[in-house]
Amino acid sequence: MEQVDVIVIGAGPAGYPAALRAAQRGLAVLCVDDWKNRDGKESLGGTCLNAGCIPSKALLESSEWWHKVNHQSAVHGIEVGKTAFDLSAMQKRKAKIVSASTQGIQGLLKAAKVQTIHGRGRLLKDRVVEITTASNEIKTVQAHKAVVLAVGSTPVELPHIPFDHHTILDSWDALDLTAVPERLAVIGAGVIGLELGSVWSRLGAKVTLVEAMENFLPAADRQVATEALKQFKKQGLDIRLGAKVQTVTKSAAGLDVAYTSVDGKTESLQVDRVIVAVGRKPQTQGVLSADSGVTVNARGFIEVNDHCETSVPGVYAVGDCVRGAMLAHKGKEEGVMVADRIAGLHGHVNYQAIPSVIYTHPEIAWVGLSEADAAAQGRAVKLGVFPFMASGRARAMESADGFVKVIAAKDNDELLGVHIIGPMAGELIAEAVLAMEYSASAEDLQRTMHAHPTLSEALHEAALLVDGLAIDFPNKAR
Repeated sequence: MEQVDVIVIGAGPAGYPAALRAAQRGLAVLCVDDWKNRDGKESLGGTCLNAGCIPSKALLESSEWWHKVNHQSAVHGIEVGKTAFDLSAMQKRKAKIVSASTQGIQGLLKAAKVQTIHGRGRLLKDRVVEITTASNEIKTVQAHKAVVLAVGSTPVELPHIPFDHHTILDSWDALDLTAVPERLAVIGAGVIGLELGSVWSRLGAKVTLVEAMENFLPAADRQVATEALKQFKKQGLDIRLGAKVQTVTKSAAGLDVAYTSVDGKTESLQVDRVIVAVGRKPQTQGVLSADSGVTVNARGFIEVNDHCETSVPGVYAVGDCVRGAMLAHKGKEEGVMVADRIAGLHGHVNYQAIPSVIYTHPEIAWVGLSEADAAAQGRAVKLGVFPFMASGRARAMESADGFVKVIAAKDNDELLGVHIIGPMAGELIAEAVLAMEYSASAEDLQRTMHAHPTLSEALHEAALLVDGLAIDFPNKAR
């Protein structure tokens, strides 16, 4: 039987970094991946690069350009005249970006001398992996040191509203539409639903988001969620909270979406397409043999310890198939951490400093505790909230909606959380993540010089506001 040091099952954002780091540490690595695109072509990078993070950001960018041309040009003194967009050109651009990204992963693995096999990997006992190739050949390889399971996740399908991939769509289908639907319903107003809804709303669809929960964006700070709801409604997104979809049926008018409203009444909505975006689930079915020894919980997640090691010594699991946030960057850091530990080094992930980003307009990003989280932990806090309307750079960009909120501990000034809704929030949050990684205080941010005029000054001013020391915004009486 062929042997290597490490076998990684999955080449998505958790798997390929694990394979690369293990190879960088001098280990012989085999990476097994079974992703196929809709055209049947094999591709590395998993959901994120092929059907999630990257293609969605490409379409978000294209649709944002279209929106700015039509709604912000005049204020800059630019007359554009009659405008039109070519959706097929947008889709071709998206495909080109995806292709470059996936080919980049292939090049990185090849340069690191990581062996790759396209096929379905299944873990047997004794760190043996059974690989079923695209041609249905079966081979077995044993990992001398470790196996890393990075099998990712897949969209949740509602049993009473199955995907037909034509009118009832999953998140991948929603990125490949060849025409803008006149009326679009999105079931789920979370991160994926909001981003997809934003794309098609900007391009002309009448978008209704139907969300079963009564609280909007429950993972976000309440002040941020309230502002976000206001902004999205102003943009024309119809967001219905506390609405539980019962059925989706085809009719002469398209699709009838029947749902129970927050007051218990049954209401209906007529649309042309439905996107189901109610979350994702771990893709662990068929990955483990009965005698592998690896424990999977009732929700399908592989159970691991703080260092992502499973119940079997030498077998690790990372990314969307284990506990924690389903975020590509969280999986990436777990993959790197595990590879370092396999190589006998110290690997670490700080789960208290994982940023979250929603790539809508305005962008939303946060790290650490929300105000409610801090209260639940009994932490007395002091707050600083600085609006982008007081930022010269934001006003010059015509992007002055939103704010930066800094939460610090009242007793020792520890930075507990930072929450941003506004321009480039996904980029600005990195400073806050770094600060929390180094256990910074609000004073540390206060004493850090920020270039002027920049958006990052908003974070500086919010930190100053924590102690009533802001320069560019009135301080509240204390």
